[in-house]
Amino acid sequence: MAWLIGVDVGGTFTDFYAVDAASGDVRLFKHPSTPANPSNAIVEGLEAMTSEFGIAPKSVERIGHGTTVATNALIQRSGGKVALITTKGFRDLLEIGRQTRPHMYSLQIDHPDPLVSRELRFEIAERLLADGSVHVALDGDDALRLAAKIRKEKVDAVAVCFLFAHVNPMHEREVGAALLEAAPGLPVSLSSDVQPEFREYERFSTTVLNAYLQPVFGAYLENLHSSIDKTYGSASLGIYQSSGGMMSVDTARRFPVRTALSGPAAGAVGAVHVARQAKRPNVITLDMGGTSADVALVRNYDAGIGHDRKVAEFPVRLPMVDVHTVGAGGGSIAWFDKDGLVKVGPKSAGADPGPACYGRGGTEPAVTDANLLLGRLGGEGLIGGRMALDAEQARAALTPMAKRLGFSVEKTALGILDIVTSNMVRAIRTVSVERGHDPRDYVLMPFGGAGPLHASDVARALGIKEILVPESPGILCAQGLIVSDLKEDFVRSRRVALDGKGLRQVRSTIKDLLRDARAWFKTERVAGDNRSVELVLDMRYVGQNFELPVQVDRASGTAAPDLPPLDVLHEEFFRAHNQYYGFFNPDDPVEVVNIRLTARGALSYPPPKPARKQKGAAKPIGKRPVFFKPGKAQETPVYDRSRLSPGHRIPGPAIVQQLDSTTVVFPGDTLRVDAARNLLIEVAS
Repeated sequence: MAWLIGVDVGGTFTDFYAVDAASGDVRLFKHPSTPANPSNAIVEGLEAMTSEFGIAPKSVERIGHGTTVATNALIQRSGGKVALITTKGFRDLLEIGRQTRPHMYSLQIDHPDPLVSRELRFEIAERLLADGSVHVALDGDDALRLAAKIRKEKVDAVAVCFLFAHVNPMHEREVGAALLEAAPGLPVSLSSDVQPEFREYERFSTTVLNAYLQPVFGAYLENLHSSIDKTYGSASLGIYQSSGGMMSVDTARRFPVRTALSGPAAGAVGAVHVARQAKRPNVITLDMGGTSADVALVRNYDAGIGHDRKVAEFPVRLPMVDVHTVGAGGGSIAWFDKDGLVKVGPKSAGADPGPACYGRGGTEPAVTDANLLLGRLGGEGLIGGRMALDAEQARAALTPMAKRLGFSVEKTALGILDIVTSNMVRAIRTVSVERGHDPRDYVLMPFGGAGPLHASDVARALGIKEILVPESPGILCAQGLIVSDLKEDFVRSRRVALDGKGLRQVRSTIKDLLRDARAWFKTERVAGDNRSVELVLDMRYVGQNFELPVQVDRASGTAAPDLPPLDVLHEEFFRAHNQYYGFFNPDDPVEVVNIRLTARGALSYPPPKPARKQKGAAKPIGKRPVFFKPGKAQETPVYDRSRLSPGHRIPGPAIVQQLDSTTVVFPGDTLRVDAARNLLIEVAS
């Protein structure tokens, strides 16, 4: 037996998804997170899970890890002490930025302070031109003197960002070598390695973030890797990156900024896997956990990739799965704003003390407290009853708010759910309506511990007619970690006209990218049959400020991607421009600004184990009163999901409980179980 294990660290729970590579048997486990040191929950949870299910440590073949360490370090400003070396005259670029206000109508809110203090930003005389040619040569002695000076500052890491280094990295590499000679072992981030793309400010910011995270993330990985190696020495450990693929521990040490949205990306990739099994190519995902809700639009089984994001208010230019996050989770706290109106989130009760019903000292009303009082959550608690919930504590937390509003506690709880639903609906409109997609053409896929609790409310608000609840919704992010491939992204910035001459330059650049990809395949020991590459061109009209990604080809095995003829490339760009902006002009000149090649190494994953159909109708395990609207509670049957099988149909209202989540089926809706053991809910008009 060989087990594959995905470990996703969340704000409240650390989730484990284990599958036997031979039989397809699945084991699920949840363990309370340890925010002070996330690796403790991983090690403790692995030990508890393998012990409970009788999994021999030597039989663990692969562990995939989704992490929040980088994100938390940026939010809490707990990274390392960083120095920056840049081209003479560009010391203040991090503060100059783009000169846009963070919030259009607020004159008080400012950009966050740079992560490198001004006295630790050093200039050096060198200059490259836009074509990569040398205008001012770098003096090697200057580089050595500056490296020695930085060593005396006792910094934890150094970022090296030179103008136009994405075209020609020679000066950055010379300085990097000088730094390693002066201070062996000092983490050094070169912008030409972190992300060799044009747009200097974003490249500088991303490189500084990478350097800032290297000391913290390196120590975390060292501790985690050594702890896992002691018990699971034969298992390979992979770290999940924001672009939706695995990377090695060594790569993660070099580029920790790639993990900034690790968990949400794994959820989106896991959702694509479930969508394929259910044969639903177009879905909107709703990943609602304890602190936040992440939404993504999946079209034709593709979650899409974005390249410009902000993490903890800092711009990051890296490929990331296109996920939008809003502060709406089970731990989101309801509160009165200065205008006297009730708001929900983004402040969260987190894992400790958690919502009031956890009984750990929380006193403010949270979304989970509201769900418990309305009967949507049961008093038996979470994670199979191992975590009890106290309804009286929840009532005590909501009572002051109810009195101030002049409502009953139950009506107040329904109001809290309405507000958190509105927050999630706005987030979904951002990734759908605002980008030219009608959510009514999509299936809603809720997951996370709280997603299925709120799915019907969200679907009704958006006019969505079908809900798809995965077999293990609360642990889907962990599942996404082991259905993903190894992945590496390569990019070159080349501003060329989309004409015959420009196409020859693009083909030449593709050859360079393929050479890099083949070297990566060799380093990662990816066999020929498991290799694939995807070619994307970033294009725009001449004179436009922003470009659009246009996928032009995919190739499997050792084949090279093929560049289509000019007229086809123009048509693909026009189609993308029309989708995003609602128009296109076939007569205006088009240019290519980036050539991107994504290399993938397929990892083994067993086919799903066939579901056994149980005879007879689904039988409830009990009943409880549930509030679906103000007034009187409705007596509602409660089902155990493990007893449901393909073909079962259940009319609403109903509650479906399982280890990792609870699904609410509203009156008038109909639930059925499909062949892949997903729950499909038809939403009544």
